[in-house]
Amino acid sequence: MRRTDPFRYFLTLVITLLPALVFAQERFFDSNGIAIRYVDQGSGDAVVLVHGNGSTLDSWNAWGVLPDLVRSHRVVALDARGHGKSGKPHDVKAYGPEMGLDVIRLLDHLGIQRAHIVGYSMAAHIVAQLLTTHPQRFLTATLGGAAGRFRWSREELERSEQEAREKEQECVSRSQIFRLTATGAPRPSEDEIQRRSAACMADPAQDRFAQAALTRGQKDQLITTAQVAAIRVPTLAVVGSLDGYLPDFQALKKIRPSIRLVVVDGATHGGERAAGSRPEFIAAVHELLMSTR
Repeated sequence: MRRTDPFRYFLTLVITLLPALVFAQERFFDSNGIAIRYVDQGSGDAVVLVHGNGSTLDSWNAWGVLPDLVRSHRVVALDARGHGKSGKPHDVKAYGPEMGLDVIRLLDHLGIQRAHIVGYSMAAHIVAQLLTTHPQRFLTATLGGAAGRFRWSREELERSEQEAREKEQECVSRSQIFRLTATGAPRPSEDEIQRRSAACMADPAQDRFAQAALTRGQKDQLITTAQVAAIRVPTLAVVGSLDGYLPDFQALKKIRPSIRLVVVDGATHGGERAAGSRPEFIAAVHELLMSTR
């Protein structure tokens, strides 16, 4: 055996176990009566990562974002309420702005005065509202896959109620699945929807009544175009070219021309081709973080 073999074995082992090592120090804190799971890794300027709907903080590891950022920053990631190992209240009032306040309370809990924040999909809506309510707490912001709830209409309110009812019944919302299907892609079949429903029902980390309450709470995350125009926090917006939310980002760019808008060619909202999983996403985030140094 060559002398380098043990080293190569050790290196392979470290790479294999890196996801577990990254999340080995999970912790919890009380956020106004709700237990919130989080991890706090690395050193330097703090970056807060907030995941999308139906996911957990582990998605940032799967996408490679957390391991990449932790090399140069202090990275804080949390399971949003209603998700993962965090508390899952069934009261609509426990969601809406409370989801953003969980971030502020976590910053206070950790003694962090200002941080960069990165949100994807559901979390981008959370971040967008935080930029109107607590802009002083953020160095930069990244909106991935969603631009904020500044274009809501009566139709949007009716849509959210329909999706909430579907989640109560099936744990997933077929309306939401169809809405977020990539532009030009075929709709999932009934068999596929039933498969997703069964998997959701069997997953102990999923709570369909919490998800329904969260969906109904979306109406309390609305922001006005005037509020959006007044934001001064340096902001990056990243969206896939096949994401149905692309028109929202184009509208956002008109309201806030200073935003850097990155459209990832061929990327979708979710799934294997989600914009957040693409190298263009992390490259754009790095560029934003470096611009403030």
